[in-house]
Formats: sequence, C-alpha cells, structure tokens
Amino acid sequence: MASKDCPEMNLAFVSKIRSQFTDLQIYSFMNPSTNRIDSAFARLKSEGRSAMIAYITGGDPTLEASIEIAIAMESAGVDLLELGIPFSDPLADGATIQAAAARAIEAGATVAGILELIRAIRRRSQIPIVLFAYLNPVYIYGFDQFQQDAVDAGADGLLLLDLPPQEAARNAELMTAHGLKPIRLIAPTTPPERLKEITDAAEGFIYYVSREGVTGEQSTLSTDIEARVNAIRGLTQVPVAVGFGISNPEQAATVAKLADGVVVGSAIVRKIGEIGNTPDLPAKIADFVRPIASAVHGTER
Repeated sequence: MASKDCPEMNLAFVSKIRSQFTDLQIYSFMNPSTNRIDSAFARLKSEGRSAMIAYITGGDPTLEASIEIAIAMESAGVDLLELGIPFSDPLADGATIQAAAARAIEAGATVAGILELIRAIRRRSQIPIVLFAYLNPVYIYGFDQFQQDAVDAGADGLLLLDLPPQEAARNAELMTAHGLKPIRLIAPTTPPERLKEITDAAEGFIYYVSREGVTGEQSTLSTDIEARVNAIRGLTQVPVAVGFGISNPEQAATVAKLADGVVVGSAIVRKIGEIGNTPDLPAKIADFVRPIASAVHGTER
C-alpha cells in the first residue's frame, strides 16, 4: 500500500529504505512508550526552554537530500521537524514554499515517497516529526490508510492546513487518529468563541499563526503575540508554538520568551532553494539553523 502512488523514479528509493529495516527496528519506532512530541515538550519545559521547530518541504531538492537535511538540522539544535507533503495548490503558503513544493513534485516526491523518507530518518533519529499537509493528497491516498501508514513509518503528528475541527467531526474517517497527534492551527482572526473548540481538539501542540496571510519571512513581528498566546494558554495545557514570518535569531529569541515553541520555515526553505542540490547542502543548512536554535534555547522563560 505504501508505494501505490510512487512513480518509477522513486521505486529504487523505496526499496532501498525498506531493505535497511529489521522487524525489531520497525517495532521500535511504531511503538514508542510515549509520543515523541509530548516527550520533547516535557523535557524542554523541565529545562526552562522553548522548542526549536523547523519546517522543510519533503523531497526538496530530492528525497535523499531531505534525509540528510533533517539529520543535519537536528545536530544543529532542532527539537522537532515539520515535514511538508508537497502539493500542487498550497493555498496557505507564500511564494517560497510554493516554489519548494513545485521543485519536490518535479523531482518525483509523492505521499508514499514522503512516508518512506520518514522511515529513512527513523533509522538514524528519534526527532519528533509532524507531517504538514493539505487534505487533498491525503484524502486521495485514503485518509484512514494514510494515518496508519504514517504511524508505521514513524510520524508523530499531523497538521492539516485546510481541515477545521468542525469539518473533521462530520466525517468519521477523519476523526480516527491511529496514534498521530492532531496539531491545530489558531490564527489572529480566530474569534474567542472558536478558541475553546479548537483547543479542546488539539494534542501535541497548538500552532499559533502569528499574522494574517500566507507563509513567508517578515522583517518585523506582530505586536500582539504575547496577548494571543496567553489567551490560548488560558484554555489549555497543550503547548503553544508560534510560527509564520520568523526568520532570524533576534525574532526567534523574542518569540521564545513568549511561547513553548518557535517555528521557522520559509527562511530555511529559501536557503535550500538558493543553495540547490549540492553535496554541502545539509551542512550549510545546519550552519544557517544553528544560531537560530541557539537563540531559542538561550532565552530564559
């Protein structure tokens, strides 16, 4: 099932990854004692630190390169990985991530290929992984089957950008979690009466979108982040991470004082696009991420 939508150019990659796992290795990441997301946030809370969360588009520039980028970013201080499933119509994303999705699709990335990518990362790392996706490709794959296959591959959470909780509640197959933490989005425009509905359905962490619009780097941060994060915390004990527009160590440090996690995406994806598919790409991305992660971890909360 996992290779049903994988084009011929990715079959060698899928076969290579699967051949490297023993039954014991597969069991070890299919059955963690606790969800890796929960464990990471609990550890960081005990240390008085925020989480450094990094986003990359899976398969950009290639599936193999994404493995090395993920491992390199963890060594540079990333605590949690958001792994985007490339989609041809990413409405919530700005030009940078749209371009990354196009590059990944052109290189042959598919839903099944991204799941095999997770298997490859799991062979070398236990970093928490949240799949960042739009509903359409997941629904075409088969929502129930996708969630089971994602858990089997070693994913920990799922953030569906275009599936509000009230819509999921109308479809039984969308409510079956299979062990994936449902990560929920809250925006600056979310009305107070909807906050509790969203927070009640959230697990793992809540992703607070710090500004209106699509993803992309910004020169300044929104002035109401603290108030909005505090409002969310008044309704839930689930950690709150803040993203959209955070692109440098100074911005990351500011947000780390206010939230349980700091999400950096477009800035990393932009660097991947600038550097391209070169042998030193993972090392250069690690060098870019390291000072941002240090700023997050070095901020007292």
